[in-house]
Amino acid sequence: MGLEEEESLLKKHRMLPFGLAGVIAVVLAAVGFVASGTAAPKATFKAGLVSDVGRFNDKGFNQNQLTGMKLAAKKLKIQYRAVESRSAGDYLPNMASLARSGYNIVISAGFLLSDATEEVADQFPNTKFAITDQAVAAFKKPHSNVEGLTYATQENSYLIGCLAAKVAARGGSKNISAVGGIKIPPVDTFLAGYKAGAQKCVAGTTVTIGYSQDFLDQAKCKSIATNQIDGGSQVVFAVAGPCGLGALDAAKERSKWGVGVDIDQSFLGNYILTSAVKRVDTGIFLAVKGAKSGKGYKGGGNLVFNLKNKGVGLGKISAKAKIPKAWLTQINKMKAQIIAGKIKPPKVVG
Repeated sequence: MGLEEEESLLKKHRMLPFGLAGVIAVVLAAVGFVASGTAAPKATFKAGLVSDVGRFNDKGFNQNQLTGMKLAAKKLKIQYRAVESRSAGDYLPNMASLARSGYNIVISAGFLLSDATEEVADQFPNTKFAITDQAVAAFKKPHSNVEGLTYATQENSYLIGCLAAKVAARGGSKNISAVGGIKIPPVDTFLAGYKAGAQKCVAGTTVTIGYSQDFLDQAKCKSIATNQIDGGSQVVFAVAGPCGLGALDAAKERSKWGVGVDIDQSFLGNYILTSAVKRVDTGIFLAVKGAKSGKGYKGGGNLVFNLKNKGVGLGKISAKAKIPKAWLTQINKMKAQIIAGKIKPPKVVG
């Protein structure tokens, strides 16, 4: 099953109300895990997922990975368990517990679990592991039982930067901004593409970037975004997990545009210009599928998700923005050029 087929299946599972999902997450977390289940009484393959500190009710990055795991349980007839990490100190014991319990694949939900993943992979050489947002080359040494799930978010962010700059310039300003969480490669990849795309499409655009150094505290992100808006920013791109919701709230309060991240955050309101969608749900599904079949698992290598295979993309573009067809034509042309390798958006913030 390819990415396009997975996409239609996963859409059905992203329609659950976020509020209900959050309540369920809080209740189940009290007993040490968010969710577990089996799709068939005789299912023997077991997959585990460990969250980062954003946890599974973050309305984005972690929650969407859990969506992918639930789909894997249903479609692949497996057992699964999703374990929340309330602090960085939980990463290692959570992963080790799943491996010790005989889970066939244990997946780390993000770059922040990198060190713990490497340590546990050494302790359990016969268990398969995968990690979102970490290429295997970044580990201290090779691990044949670890698969990287990587996302070329510089590609879709490049297109969004172009759109954001055009919207800002139309309003008489060449000023946009972004609020990142902790300054780590998966965050900077979004920001690098965003800045480059903006400055390519509208020469002279100022792209202000700030970091909260936090993925949870919405007040920190809101404060940074408010300062950026005071400085003239017309569009705020939030790349900071739950903290980023504060940045988007600042944009809403000041009647500016916001750009969502990881999932299509248009549900927040029509002030969301668009979103930099990152199909971590698909990544989890395919990692589990490959490990179960024994054919698609790339231990010691990476599964790469990009514009070409629809692993990254743009969310809904706000109708309120009244984007001219000519702009959309230009952005689609740029997308084709990125896929063809004629445009290579940067991964590092310049």
